[in-house]
Amino acid sequence: MNGTRTRTGTIPSVGTVRRVDVLVVGAGPAGLAAAARLAAAGAGRVEVLERETRPGGVPRHCAHGGFGTWGRPLTGPRYARLLAEAAERAGATVRTGVSALDWGPEGPVLHTTGPRGPETIEARAVILATGARERPRAARLVPGTRPAGVWTTGELQQAVHLFGQHIGTRAVVVGAEDVSYAAVGAVRAAGAEVVALVTEHPRAQTSRSRAWSARVRGGVPLLTETTVAELLGRGRLSGVRVRHRDGRTAELSCDTVVFTGDFVPEHELARRGGLALDPGTRGPAVGGRLHTSRPGVLAAGNVLHAAERAGTAAREGALAAGAVLDFLAGTPWPDRGVPLTVEAPLRWITPNRLDPAARPARYVLRTTTPLTRPVLHVHQDGRLLHRERPTPGTALPHRPLTLTTRWHDRADPDGGPVRITTG
Repeated sequence: MNGTRTRTGTIPSVGTVRRVDVLVVGAGPAGLAAAARLAAAGAGRVEVLERETRPGGVPRHCAHGGFGTWGRPLTGPRYARLLAEAAERAGATVRTGVSALDWGPEGPVLHTTGPRGPETIEARAVILATGARERPRAARLVPGTRPAGVWTTGELQQAVHLFGQHIGTRAVVVGAEDVSYAAVGAVRAAGAEVVALVTEHPRAQTSRSRAWSARVRGGVPLLTETTVAELLGRGRLSGVRVRHRDGRTAELSCDTVVFTGDFVPEHELARRGGLALDPGTRGPAVGGRLHTSRPGVLAAGNVLHAAERAGTAAREGALAAGAVLDFLAGTPWPDRGVPLTVEAPLRWITPNRLDPAARPARYVLRTTTPLTRPVLHVHQDGRLLHRERPTPGTALPHRPLTLTTRWHDRADPDGGPVRITTG
């Protein structure tokens, strides 16, 4: 094969059509974990495409610790490097700077573009591990002009930890979940002051203790039941107008605002491929082993649930790899399965298709409002299949709520949708 050899693989000639055994789209924790398992298991030519200049996904610009299971918590960049090294050591090819644009008319075929131009890649199987992104200010419909100084957490972390950019002197962080506190750390690493954290919820939504949250804030005010109503300033941000739940407004002087959380799946490629999307998660609809509605295509990681921890994404990547190995060995592609749906205040559930032959380890849900000691009810066609009180006792938005699979065998695979409610 003609091409140029690089550290991360061979870049083929312009306009070529190539064949691989498994193509993984996205070199974050899910994609790299999938590639490592597939290559180590002898799945043939395993190739990973990553549009960024380096593999690793979001962890590579998360300077804080808490990643990985290698005996001690790792920083995000170290965790990302280990995942990439494991995939390449197993024999997978990781190609960076390459974007998957669209699908071929049949089968797992992708049209891509990279440093050497367009290319079509035919595969026996594809794993979508495209991840998630935070909704920017425009998508949150926050009025005002378009001043400089407006960031999402991912943009902020890349600017600070990868490129050492100056971001301003006084910042307001919108949100009060785990990612919001990571944004606080990035602001401080850049030498700026955090003026306040602002959240529409009645309390912080972090998975850590209140003592930890207060320590990380370091005296920064937490404005609860408050929203950012307007951005102020022209050319450069000069402040934000906030609105409290009782209607009172106030102005906070700042030259930087960071919108955190409110993740959405990077589902554009899934949508262009005609994959069935779940209306709750807005990612591909999948069964217990992460098969999508398109034969030969699986999905894993935060494209399925925006957003869970990196370790969760990596485990799902390994799970999807196992399903690919079975598919390559001749296991038939499963039917689309019975839909799993939720009712408000529950927001979504994943996996969200019932596959009788693939019971997941657990189901993960999210709620839109805080729930104290909720009880989950599982119904199908008017029958109560299961009832349980999950732990911990309080369910919060932006934090996972889990449902066991003890009811799985009671569901009718030929019946109507399975519905989960809370009471």
